[in-house]
Amino acid sequence: MNGIKTGILLAGLTALFMGAGFLLGGEGGMMIALVFACATNLFAYWNADKIVLRMYNAKEVTAQSAPGFYGIVEQLARRAQMPMPKVYIIDSDQPNAFATGRNPENAAVAATRGLLRILDNEEIAGVMAHELAHVKNRDTLIMTVTATIAGALSMLANFALFFGGNRNNPLGIIGTIAVMILAPVAAMLVQMAISRTREYGADAGGAEICGNPMWLARALEKLEQGSRQIDNEAAEANPATAHMFIVNPLHAHSIDSLFSTHPKTANRVQKLREIAGIVGRP
Repeated sequence: MNGIKTGILLAGLTALFMGAGFLLGGEGGMMIALVFACATNLFAYWNADKIVLRMYNAKEVTAQSAPGFYGIVEQLARRAQMPMPKVYIIDSDQPNAFATGRNPENAAVAATRGLLRILDNEEIAGVMAHELAHVKNRDTLIMTVTATIAGALSMLANFALFFGGNRNNPLGIIGTIAVMILAPVAAMLVQMAISRTREYGADAGGAEICGNPMWLARALEKLEQGSRQIDNEAAEANPATAHMFIVNPLHAHSIDSLFSTHPKTANRVQKLREIAGIVGRP
């Protein structure tokens, strides 16, 4: 079901782009913006993992330097029949984690010291299984595609702002102004909807990988509480990366729930409890 929802949202975003491109710049403006956005996001696709890990000053660990944490990820990767990802630790007190990489063969998972401090081994396994599910589902690829189309929409809006839109469109100047303002906002909302959809998918996939949905459910409740109390300065400085984390690293007062990249933790925990009931676990 999550795959169908994602496909529908991607189709809607593509349709939005095509319509906005014609209204704002005609065929020529649409193609210029698309080429520029594709080139930018192609670079990000191949280098985003290194950029994000460097942004959060993540340090790679091995079986020798962090045997407990590394061993958990290694066992989960074996259960999921996936290549072993690179493992990183972020020197942050806020409990959180994320995965990055363009495919399972070039993936990395990272957890903060705060997460490793407050979670037990079962809960850590639940979180890292969630992140491995993101890698296995190729969510990074999906988000790259949406970023490409959304970036093209932003380019079209900027083109219309500086050079004027296609005045010959059926809606005239009013249509041009409306698309300039509303198209990027609509694209952002679709991106957030896709991100929320993939979080539910990764929760279900993570529950399957680790073997117990309640490990992740317990972890999410602790992470939600901890992330609200402790700042993540790097995330606050780079809010565009917030969607990568397992729980929203930004404080509630700084971002309205309407524009949150994550579904409510209570809803995620409830779905995990339902899964636990289906598989017969307490």
